[in-house]
Amino acid sequence: MIEESAQVISTEGDFVWVETQRKSTCGGCAANQACGTSVLEKVLGRRRTRMRVLSREAVRVGERVVIGIEESALIRGSLAVYAAPLAALLAGAVVGDLLSRHWLLTGETLTLVGGIGGLLAGLWWLKGFTRRIRNDRRYQPVILRRLPG
Repeated sequence: MIEESAQVISTEGDFVWVETQRKSTCGGCAANQACGTSVLEKVLGRRRTRMRVLSREAVRVGERVVIGIEESALIRGSLAVYAAPLAALLAGAVVGDLLSRHWLLTGETLTLVGGIGGLLAGLWWLKGFTRRIRNDRRYQPVILRRLPG
């Protein structure tokens, strides 16, 4: 289970909206001054993230809680978001290249069109996937416990 602390900002039936502070490991690393991530953090600052979380018990607005999500759900979701569109882009480009060779065409126009088509197909699939898991409790972060104070 991956855990993060958050503050409850509103309640909505079985769900609550929480706000988390993005954390970085910068500052604990010896390469802090020369690291690109450190520079980005300094430029962008630490922003807050709001998310909808399942609540098994009643919590109040302003309360500090620990939220969590299963590692397997995070990995599957990450693969869907990153790997599926990329794999579809590459597959579309390969198909475009094979068609270009079959028709004895010069240039890379069909490869480019196939790649773009594959990317769009991958994004279309991703849209359907996110709609299917939107209310799937396995993919929802949950409130694990209250923090004292």
